[in-house]
Amino acid sequence: WKRFSALALASAGVLAAAGIALGYFYVGQPQAIYGTAYGVMVAAKVVLFSMLLVLGGVNYFGVRGKETLSRLRAVGEAEIGIGFCVIFAAASLTSQPPAVDMKSSIVPAQTVVERMTPRVPRLSTPSVKDLTLPGVERTRNDFEWSEYNHHWAGLVVLSMGLFAVLAKTGYAAWARNWPLLFVGLGIFLLLRADADVWPLGPFGFWESLRSAEVLQHRLAVILVFAFAAFEWGVQTGRLTSMRTALVFPAVCALGGALLLTHSHSLTNVKEELLAELSHVPLAIFGIAAGWARWLELRLPPADRRVPAAIWPVCFSMVGVVLLLYREM
Repeated sequence: WKRFSALALASAGVLAAAGIALGYFYVGQPQAIYGTAYGVMVAAKVVLFSMLLVLGGVNYFGVRGKETLSRLRAVGEAEIGIGFCVIFAAASLTSQPPAVDMKSSIVPAQTVVERMTPRVPRLSTPSVKDLTLPGVERTRNDFEWSEYNHHWAGLVVLSMGLFAVLAKTGYAAWARNWPLLFVGLGIFLLLRADADVWPLGPFGFWESLRSAEVLQHRLAVILVFAFAAFEWGVQTGRLTSMRTALVFPAVCALGGALLLTHSHSLTNVKEELLAELSHVPLAIFGIAAGWARWLELRLPPADRRVPAAIWPVCFSMVGVVLLLYREM
């Protein structure tokens, strides 16, 4: 264990050095980190790599103390999972031009701050008939439709996170039923995610799946229903299998990983960046929540306290980010 730990430490150092060198040549300047979609995705890789370093640190000090194989195995599983998420982020980078080649298109800090400034969530929706069809320049009604969807989804997810925190206290047994809110969220997403396709728009169900964006939204609905079925059974004690319990963290982490590769097929560089600024935090919090819950289940009982406290907070933060989502 100690010999492998030393090798892992050296490997992490090589990865960090390579990342710094590539970042210098491909990002080019500090403003490009927040002013280009490429820079934002590089920042996401840095955050994920930092998570790996934390877990690696746990193992590094563990093998030099009284470490157990079960603890090493659980932390190693989380490291591998987050490592795959880093690969997803790297794959997403290949669809973006390097920031150093986008110097004339860097979005100013003032524009980023203006878009990310919190405001009251939009809880009223425009009519479907007032929306534009694909290929037509989007109007204010289209932006309001999207914001409404994100904000209501945020309210539901934030409620689930807070109920999960409440259930952890042991003083509210009813709060363990929080996964049932996923059912309502799944139905909401199925109906509202894409206004121009089935069941609201003119394009049929199978025809709509030709769009990568719509297909990803449909997959997200399946993930949401999987959340509801499995985690409700686990939280209420109806399902006691470890494999069943691991469905929630696995799907949560997978959802975060998919967000790293999610594309809205935008030709507007500015809007593409601002979309990434919303998706990347959702992905990071989703991945962190999923693997923290995984560790809570897989670690020995004495080591579960920290991950048990982390994942409900990260899950709540997903709801907060959705509530702050803006498109105009």
